[in-house]
Amino acid sequence: MKQAILRQSIQLAALMRMFPTNLTPLEQLRGLIRQLHPLAPPTPLIRIGPHGDGGYLVPDDLAGIVACFSPGVGPISEFERACAERGMRVFMADASVDGPATPHPAFQFSKLFVGALNTDQFITLEEWVHRSLPDEPAADLLLQMDIEGSEYEVLLATPPALINRFRIIVAEFHHLDQLFNKWFFHTASRAIEKLLQTHACIHIHPNNRRGIVQLGDITIPPTMEFTFLRRDRLRGAQFRHDFPHPLDSDNIGRGSVPLPACWYRVD
Repeated sequence: MKQAILRQSIQLAALMRMFPTNLTPLEQLRGLIRQLHPLAPPTPLIRIGPHGDGGYLVPDDLAGIVACFSPGVGPISEFERACAERGMRVFMADASVDGPATPHPAFQFSKLFVGALNTDQFITLEEWVHRSLPDEPAADLLLQMDIEGSEYEVLLATPPALINRFRIIVAEFHHLDQLFNKWFFHTASRAIEKLLQTHACIHIHPNNRRGIVQLGDITIPPTMEFTFLRRDRLRGAQFRHDFPHPLDSDNIGRGSVPLPACWYRVD
């Protein structure tokens, strides 16, 4: 009888495009969030790109970075343009568009998605960097990644040595509310922990296009922008608590979504 009720419940949820799963143990989720508590970089944070969507906070530690890789091309290319104006070569990739929003001589565009395999439509980050910079196998790079949920597979598929070449990584993580889902957590947490082996989180900004999901003492905005700095560029381990940062800007013009207190040190 109980199994029949369970099957009927699953079928009803599926009609509403939902599916029940096991809950992530909350202490495991708290542990992942603690690892992401932002540290203070040795240089001030600056905003690259516009106010609103398409602009991000990065440490003022850009000198010597030779190239920006930007998978996911949206209607705004001002972040990439600002990188180009600082002397970086800028590589952009997205199979869903025909090119960047605005042209620039330093832009090189590939009509491909960045993912975990090399196919006619997809390219791995490793292969993309190799094709783009075959004669610069060690120079520092910057990664700005907004690829609608594929960021987890890209991180898992990328060799640690290549991840370590990116001095700064700006990544918009999607579907974070699904961290309550045990099976999504299993994959997403592995990708995040892999990145944290070489980099430390230094800033988090919730995207205010969606609200928040709360369970107990854990509050999660579904989409957030993270800035990571390679650990060899850090000095000390002071935690930040200045949220929101004065340079933060809402993605769209409606109610702000502040960073929940569980995502940073408050003491």
